[in-house]
Amino acid sequence: MTIQTKTPNLLGNPPIPVQAKLAAAWTSLMFLVIYIDYFHLYQPGEIDEIRGGVIFEFDISGTLMSIFFAIIAIPALMVMLSMTLPARVNRATNLVVASLYIPVMVFNAAGASWDWAFYYGLTIGVEVLLLAFILRSAWTWPRTPAVPAGPATTDLRQDLRQ
Repeated sequence: MTIQTKTPNLLGNPPIPVQAKLAAAWTSLMFLVIYIDYFHLYQPGEIDEIRGGVIFEFDISGTLMSIFFAIIAIPALMVMLSMTLPARVNRATNLVVASLYIPVMVFNAAGASWDWAFYYGLTIGVEVLLLAFILRSAWTWPRTPAVPAGPATTDLRQDLRQ
């Protein structure tokens, strides 16, 4: 009879780069926006209003659709920008865009009836939580110590680049 004395391996938990966290959060936000807009169509009378040429009390026009496109394109682009921008610009861009999008998400409740308050509270709450995560991740972006310039530190700087 053999007794196993070896402890089982624990799962590794490697650190996730801030860029990946931000891109994942923007991706999640985009999925939520798409599905929330889709589920909005299930509300009584919404499709009839769209057929009548009205969305949120606004007449449907090329200008309105362009505005809606811009509102959706910005967070969609943030997925890519969060992975590709340099750290300093990335941090600032995420802080600015996420801050500006909190009121955009809250605006979804404008004109809603109290019958739908729970739905809007839940959906907007989750969207705002994701934006808060983005703000926190960007705000607490890890800093790397500056390396002084000079011939004595050339080897040190090369080691940091690798």
